Amino acid sequence: MVKHIILWKLKDELTAEEKQTVKAGIKEGLEGLVGQVPGLLEVTVTIDGVLASSNADVMLDCTLDTPESLKGYAVHPAHVAVADGKVRPYTCVRTCIDFEC
Repeated sequence: MVKHIILWKLKDELTAEEKQTVKAGIKEGLEGLVGQVPGLLEVTVTIDGVLASSNADVMLDCTLDTPESLKGYAVHPAHVAVADGKVRPYTCVRTCIDFEC
């Protein structure tokens, strides 16, 4: 099993309302990839309940079956479409950790 965890900071120029809309779109898009990307077993996107002590706005927590599946996920057209359309235009900082468990 492989864990793929990403933290994103949204761009400061987004209004609070825009941030809520963007976060909902990120959640819907990424969680919708289960069943589309081979080897992607679970996806949880945390957008609510983030405390003021945090320095990130969104957390992605994925479980994949193998390191090879993680490589495939990175280039899968459905994932790239979500990343290019719902994530990258609205984020300014990305932190990632991948590990086997």
